[in-house]
Amino acid sequence: MSLESAPDAGSLRRGRFTYFPVLPGRLEFSIELRRALLAERPRVVAVELPATLEDAYLRAVDRLPQMSVILYPEEGGEQDEAVYVPVEPADPFTEAIRTAREIRAEIVFAEPDFGPRPHLPDRAPDPYSVRHLGLERYVEAYRVYPQPRSAAIDAHAAGIAWKLQGADPMASVFVVLSLNLLDPVLDAMEQPQAQPAARVSRAGVELLNPHPRCLAEIAIEYPYLQYRYEQFRGSMQDALLPDRPRAQLALLLEAEKAYEKATGERVSHWQRRLLGRYTRNLALVGGGLTANLLDITAAARSVVDDNYGWDVWETGGSYPPQQVQGDLMTVDLSGEEVWRDTRKLRLRRRLPKPKQRLKPAGLKPRKREKFPGEWARQIDGNAICSYPPEDIVVEDFGRFLQKKAKSILSEERVRAEPFSTSVLDGIDLRETIRHWHENKIYVRQFDKIAGDVGSVAVIFDEDRNGRYPWLTTWLGEHANESDMAFYSTDPFDKLVGPGIGRAEYGGFLLSLPPRRMIDVWTDPDYEFAASKPERLLLAALDYSIHRHVVYVAARPPRPVFRTIAGRLGRSILYIPIGQLSPAKLKKFRVVHVLDSHQRRSSAKEYIW
Repeated sequence: MSLESAPDAGSLRRGRFTYFPVLPGRLEFSIELRRALLAERPRVVAVELPATLEDAYLRAVDRLPQMSVILYPEEGGEQDEAVYVPVEPADPFTEAIRTAREIRAEIVFAEPDFGPRPHLPDRAPDPYSVRHLGLERYVEAYRVYPQPRSAAIDAHAAGIAWKLQGADPMASVFVVLSLNLLDPVLDAMEQPQAQPAARVSRAGVELLNPHPRCLAEIAIEYPYLQYRYEQFRGSMQDALLPDRPRAQLALLLEAEKAYEKATGERVSHWQRRLLGRYTRNLALVGGGLTANLLDITAAARSVVDDNYGWDVWETGGSYPPQQVQGDLMTVDLSGEEVWRDTRKLRLRRRLPKPKQRLKPAGLKPRKREKFPGEWARQIDGNAICSYPPEDIVVEDFGRFLQKKAKSILSEERVRAEPFSTSVLDGIDLRETIRHWHENKIYVRQFDKIAGDVGSVAVIFDEDRNGRYPWLTTWLGEHANESDMAFYSTDPFDKLVGPGIGRAEYGGFLLSLPPRRMIDVWTDPDYEFAASKPERLLLAALDYSIHRHVVYVAARPPRPVFRTIAGRLGRSILYIPIGQLSPAKLKKFRVVHVLDSHQRRSSAKEYIW
């Protein structure tokens, strides 16, 4: 993108001066700035940075790609108050200095040092829109609504204008300044300016090396994204151009690997879709188009769990070039030390600890194999059965889903109307408040639901990669226990006791009354099914004695199943699995398989 245009009122080229407005710290402006500088190759590059920090800034740029922090005491601030200035590779002002050195241009630090910088309480559109609108249209849209000014802002702009007017009169000057100072500086450049009464030097300026683990808190753009930019800027190839949504996806996928390695659990595809929607909504609530690292971490914690949220934060804060030891003093800073109005997010990791935990005296340790393969030798393979305490938990979960589905169906049949002669089924407070201006009371009427809820099918994973090869159908042992069909990992690949295997459900079906279900996985009536979840759904429709069948999954069944259900006199009540608590779902995904009924008496000693 080039800023060169005719010298009209809307142009950013004024004589020998070309103005390039940026949002400090934002990646998209660094990309456009580097392209413009490499295309125009001006003789002078002026940056909106204080001349009193010139030496520190140049030393910090020399250290790149390692990040640095400039520290100096603030004389006009509160007692013992210090100012930290992170020097990041994705910051446009840092990029201006780096590229100016590459093209051998003179660098001018044009900002006057009056003390605390005047506060400009304005808001700009999300910088990601530059990728789609272009920089010119972005700047034009911003300038349509002028930002409020003050005497301090005008004095600040006048000091910048004085420095620019003193630049080489025979050279082209490329001015990089903040977007909110563009119009004040343009106005100040219309007339000669006097030298401002600003300090020419500052004592106590230090350059520090931030510890790698604190970069996520102190950097404007999260370090994972900045590292992708660092890889791009050397070649300037569009194929390597860092794109925020793609970087977010890469971050989440990389964190998944760390999460699976630490916990042994996987992130489902429906959770990935929910993460995308959640981060988008968090960004919109904050007035942006894309989410920052804190929002991405909050979404990961809410959709999956705290362990995954931790891995997302750690991955997003990773920046390989940063070293713990170097030529500068290393400091571990917090966000509160560098920025004002920071937000906090609490993560509680639930991982096994290597140290011994305190336990009551006399508590027996969990039994272990005396030698590898001891428990595998005790499997006779004549029969299998379930563990009764787990059966009770699964049955309770099935009844909970039946009630939830019935409540959803009931809410769909509620009708609200103004009160006339009867309160019907009660006053509808929500509708009454909503129509308060009408001075009317609204009442509710519940229409009766035709039919009850029968079979329940729960799909945790559609098993597209064959992770759940074990296909089983077993019958209830008493009148209150459902027949069950499920697919899972092979339980005898992970033995927790003699003849006791531990597996993870991919999906299961519950159907009452018991002792009616033949093997679902070999039944030729279900050959129409294209996957394991569809076979369970067909069996649920077939064996349900009630009209409504509950289907819990990441996505609804194919439309043809609605037709099949209608011909059987059934109705599918779909519940998105994302509406259920991820923490509770984990409790129901584990199943233990015993190789005989005799194992039940000793199973409690091995199952936890």
